[in-house]
Amino acid sequence: MVKQATRSQLRDTIAALTDQQRHAKSMAACEHLCATTEFRQTIVVMLFLSLSNEIDTAHAFLRAFQQNKTVVVPSIIWHERHLVPVTITSLDCDMTHDRHGLRYPTHCEPIPANEIDLVITPGLGFDEQGNRLGKGGGFYDRFLSNDGFSGIVCGLAFEEQCVNNIPIDKHDVQLDMLVTDRDVRHFNKTTC
Repeated sequence: MVKQATRSQLRDTIAALTDQQRHAKSMAACEHLCATTEFRQTIVVMLFLSLSNEIDTAHAFLRAFQQNKTVVVPSIIWHERHLVPVTITSLDCDMTHDRHGLRYPTHCEPIPANEIDLVITPGLGFDEQGNRLGKGGGFYDRFLSNDGFSGIVCGLAFEEQCVNNIPIDKHDVQLDMLVTDRDVRHFNKTTC
């Protein structure tokens, strides 16, 4: 119940941003991300294709392509409640839209989780302890807790999405770092 109330409040906060604010903040956050050592040293990065209410990741995609990184995006197998990372070579490629509005390349190859160095995660909210509040499906938490994944987990958000405390459950996966339009934060993970 607490998570639902927090999600509702954060959706309202994000919706209050103007298109101009959203664009400027997205560019700033992507610049901060691309300047990190973690991003620069990454060979395989997983980014998310933004929905209309999320931070726009297009600039980070372009930088990753320019740096010849292998770029993957999440594809969701809804009936299995499973996230599968698949390759993407361009933002101009043919895209498939699923029933929830998520996009992924029509012609793509799955890539094993253990080959991904850095996962950039969306979320509704983030806190100063490295906790992330998603939309409630648990897709990223299940994927990130996969035994094969050992890369860095980084949230990407508007500064307005940062709150003092995110309500967490035992299965929630903490971030290693969070990048916003204001700064970059690093966290020491704790176990429940």
